[in-house]
Amino acid sequence: MTSQAGTAKAWGGRFTEAPDRRLEAFNASVAFDVRMIREDIRGSIAHARMLGQQGIISPDEARQLEAGLWQVLAEADAGDFALTIADEDVHTGVERRLREIVGGVAGKLHTARSRNDQAGTDLRLWTKGALVALMQGVLDLADALAEVAAANAELVMPGYTHLQRAQPVLLAHHLLAYVEMLSRDFDRLRDAYRRTDVMPLGAGALAGVTYPIDREMTRADLGFDRVSANSLDAVSDRDYVLDTLYACAVIAMHCSRLAEEVILWSSAEFRFLELADAFTTGSSIMPQKKNADIAELARGKTGRVYGNLVAMLTTAKGLPLSYNKDLQEDKEPLFDSVDTILATLGVLPPMMRTARWRGDRMAEAAIADFSLATDAADLLARNGVPFREAHEITGRLVRDCIAQGKTFADLTVEEWAAIHPVFARERPALTAIESLRARDVPGGTAPNRVAEQLVAARERLAGARAEAAALDEARSAVMRAVPQQS
Repeated sequence: MTSQAGTAKAWGGRFTEAPDRRLEAFNASVAFDVRMIREDIRGSIAHARMLGQQGIISPDEARQLEAGLWQVLAEADAGDFALTIADEDVHTGVERRLREIVGGVAGKLHTARSRNDQAGTDLRLWTKGALVALMQGVLDLADALAEVAAANAELVMPGYTHLQRAQPVLLAHHLLAYVEMLSRDFDRLRDAYRRTDVMPLGAGALAGVTYPIDREMTRADLGFDRVSANSLDAVSDRDYVLDTLYACAVIAMHCSRLAEEVILWSSAEFRFLELADAFTTGSSIMPQKKNADIAELARGKTGRVYGNLVAMLTTAKGLPLSYNKDLQEDKEPLFDSVDTILATLGVLPPMMRTARWRGDRMAEAAIADFSLATDAADLLARNGVPFREAHEITGRLVRDCIAQGKTFADLTVEEWAAIHPVFARERPALTAIESLRARDVPGGTAPNRVAEQLVAARERLAGARAEAAALDEARSAVMRAVPQQS
């Protein structure tokens, strides 16, 4: 005969001893999967409805279960429902509280499902919401950068390769490069959402269930796009977690690149911008300091986000089909990466909007260090000089100017003519605006082309914003679904 201690757990019937307290602490996930409590309850509501509709339990039992689950949800929303380590996980904790409310009929809720397909359904529901929030965060930063670009459309700065001054570009052109990155991030998140939008409920522990369930009814109730095609894959698939972690890692990388430039640009060595006091910190010992700590943290947190992706890849790589307890390790890295990226995307937009740009300093740097040399070589090439020869001629010109302490603007008409006959009748661009206007190609930094990019970017962002809002509303409608009428 089974001991009372053995039956305390949902799986306790097979056991004659209660779990060791150390096993119980090591095994429990309730401390972190409590974040899915609303998704867990909503999934159980849909399951109870389906069980009643299909006659697997009586309609009255289904109504009792649903009413009890709505009460548990209300308690959770009010902060009146607490889980303990003895609950083991959020699923068991919800069922325990449901039993306290409706009595023994709570034991019928788990008919025709396993914690394996239940947990997968909960996490997919949660991840869909997280992906929408990430989409909106990415768009917030992209919108902020587009606004800053539009507000500073005339500012010129040096473009860089190898962190060496290369050619003049518009600040707006530089910022719109990040808008392009963030647009790709949105696409990645949208793709991750599509792959997440699959319902595993009905897969059971691994092989399906023996009851006449209606998976399509449950799918429609929970707002999933489709049901899983293979029960073994359904309970063991965490590709959608990896998709989300990868998307977070790339977003973190893009934010880190932007943060690194802000750190450089705000330094005394660059002096391209000044961050608002509200988004900087000081030193405890050096009164003059104004540190770009927000940008530094955005850069620094990227390592942890990368680590979460690698951790989950490592967890998944050696797992035979189907479910293994290792998969409990999917939630903490996912939750942490989502939290980290949302926090970063929350603080970078206002930091960028409130920055003050030093246009004079940027313009001075834009044409320093012979950054117009390519224009000189291009002028020769357009007049029939092979580009490699033009490159060499211009390189010697730069070398001689450096030796004489001159710039291109210092050269006389005679000195230009002595360099090459082409320069006797035509001079290369000697100002940044001339250089910019010459790059009048799609995607180039010419002012008219950057204006085109800005219009296109804003149209694209508006479309993406509408798409994210529609996804958010659809998921919110599922989560706030009202109780069915008796």
